[in-house]
Amino acid sequence: MFSGKLSVLIPTYNRKDVLRKALVEYCSQSAQQEILEIFVVDDGSTDGTESAVVQFNEGSSAPIHYFRQDHGGAAKARNLVIREAQGDLLLFTDDDVIPSPTLVEEHLKWHRQNPDPCVAVLGSVPWHPEVHPTPFMNWLIRGGPLFDFRECSKRRELGFEYFATWNLSLKAKFLRQNGTFDEDFRAYGYEDYELGYRLANKGLRLLYNPSAVGYHYRYVSFADVCRRAQLVAAAEMVLRTKEAGVYFAEIESKRQNALKSRMGRVLAKWLRPALALLSPLLDTRIPLPRVVYQAVYSSYCLSVTHPAETWNPKAD
Repeated sequence: MFSGKLSVLIPTYNRKDVLRKALVEYCSQSAQQEILEIFVVDDGSTDGTESAVVQFNEGSSAPIHYFRQDHGGAAKARNLVIREAQGDLLLFTDDDVIPSPTLVEEHLKWHRQNPDPCVAVLGSVPWHPEVHPTPFMNWLIRGGPLFDFRECSKRRELGFEYFATWNLSLKAKFLRQNGTFDEDFRAYGYEDYELGYRLANKGLRLLYNPSAVGYHYRYVSFADVCRRAQLVAAAEMVLRTKEAGVYFAEIESKRQNALKSRMGRVLAKWLRPALALLSPLLDTRIPLPRVVYQAVYSSYCLSVTHPAETWNPKAD
């Protein structure tokens, strides 16, 4: 039976200042009494994260449990907490996602309305106003490579490919009975997608609640996105050894073979010099057409997939 008590799970690495901002907000929630515990799993930080968490815990209104591991990755960190958490509901989030005052309340409300064990809830993750997002950053989460909240807003129920652990809650019993994170994923990317695939095969239903808001407190430049693309490309090699990777490969093959996709790759290749000149505009406040963002990003991704065609944008 779902009692309504909730455990918060936060993996972290060298982000003590923004982590503290998140913890402050979790201790000021409208449903504060429903937070049973908060877990912070430190993946080998060197910035004083442990002392910052211990100090914060002394005056915290909710118990904060600190664990440390040495660069085991987010999958391992989350599994550690899944074994330890006492809440009937697990809320997965990131160390740079700052909860809105009603985030916990919104997750709990939707689970009470949808008590089936297989139901999970995804909240929205807009940029925090303090990071002053650029038009390019807004594109990243509205159909760009980071996420597609624009598509989420059109639906109430989502496919497993939207199973993203930056603002996600699900019943602990269902998760433990049907599979946890694959710890072969040690670097960034695809560990939540792969788990979502396995849980979907066990009956997972993923609902989208746009009112469960967690603000992403991070400025992202074009160079940051390029570095992320390289990390994701490496994680994809692990994914392709999994059953979910077979499904992913089939979908990707259909997409790559589509006429529109083939034409886009050809154009990106030939227009690469011109697109490189446009790349500095992506970190400005000048709004550009979505097709420009997609073309510049795709041009870089060609170099990730085809190293012989390398184009390295200037790092920050």
